[in-house]
Amino acid sequence: MMSDRLRDDYDVVVVGGGAAGLNGALMLARVRRSVVVIDAGAPRNAPAEGVHGLLARDGISPAELLERGRAEVRRYGGDVVTGEVTSVVRDSGGFTVTPAGGGAVRARRLLVTTGVVDELPDVPGLRERWGRDVVHCPYCHGWEVRDQAIGVLATGPMAVHQALLFRQLSDDVVLFSHTAPPPSGEDAGRLAARGVRVVGGEVASLVITGGRIAGVRLADGTTVARQAMAVAPRLAARAAFLDGIGLRPAEHPAGVGEHIPSDATGRTDVPGVWVAGNVTDPMAQVGAAAAAGAAAAGQINADLITEDTDLAVASADAAGSDAEAVA
Repeated sequence: MMSDRLRDDYDVVVVGGGAAGLNGALMLARVRRSVVVIDAGAPRNAPAEGVHGLLARDGISPAELLERGRAEVRRYGGDVVTGEVTSVVRDSGGFTVTPAGGGAVRARRLLVTTGVVDELPDVPGLRERWGRDVVHCPYCHGWEVRDQAIGVLATGPMAVHQALLFRQLSDDVVLFSHTAPPPSGEDAGRLAARGVRVVGGEVASLVITGGRIAGVRLADGTTVARQAMAVAPRLAARAAFLDGIGLRPAEHPAGVGEHIPSDATGRTDVPGVWVAGNVTDPMAQVGAAAAAGAAAAGQINADLITEDTDLAVASADAAGSDAEAVA
């Protein structure tokens, strides 16, 4: 990844260079705000072969999408640099943002778009096949596993819902209850009505043959043939660097993991800080994350315009008072 030279100060520092961060930076650069994107270079969707459900760019590789985005930001004068932000502190003019290795930069406003980390269950094979034939989202990857023998690994309260979502894509779906009790009552009835089989018992590992999933091995040695696995990871917000300004992750109401709470515009409880993308909306797809980044950028620019105008009015009033005193 090419990097621009980091200047001393900017109107806005964007931490995180995925779809949300780049689209936010693009909008800010286009209204002539000085903006830099500081990106650690570890996109969540890097293992995936393509980005899906993104209008006019369906199937584009994650790397190509980001490279196109960086080029567009630079086209309007924005900077994109490689680095991992380790701390943010408030100063008199806004914030001091420090990447690993030093080179601190000042920002009047901050847009955080660092996303989340997928924390997968400790089942051998899941991480190795993640983003390929181990998937999580029917909208991102469902078409690619359509009509296959799909397994769904229960990891939380949304397991039944996830199994029913993947049932739309295949007639052969098995829900592995793993370490949780098998579904009962209404949930069991709904699964049975759609022909989703439930297999109890802890999952010991995936069976990988020829570089692909061939089955699921249970702790008792039983193997259930499968071609793809769906799993809902716990989502952990990438936000430790915000501790210095008192902005910390909270549990998401849907029970999927952590997020940084914000209002509908991305504004957080810390004045001057906005968030967008998966760091605040863990289930947002690429298109939604990009749109949220653009929306937050509009709010940030409006906030800066208000500040700039207030300062100009105060300066004009002061100049007028000085002129009257001289007269």
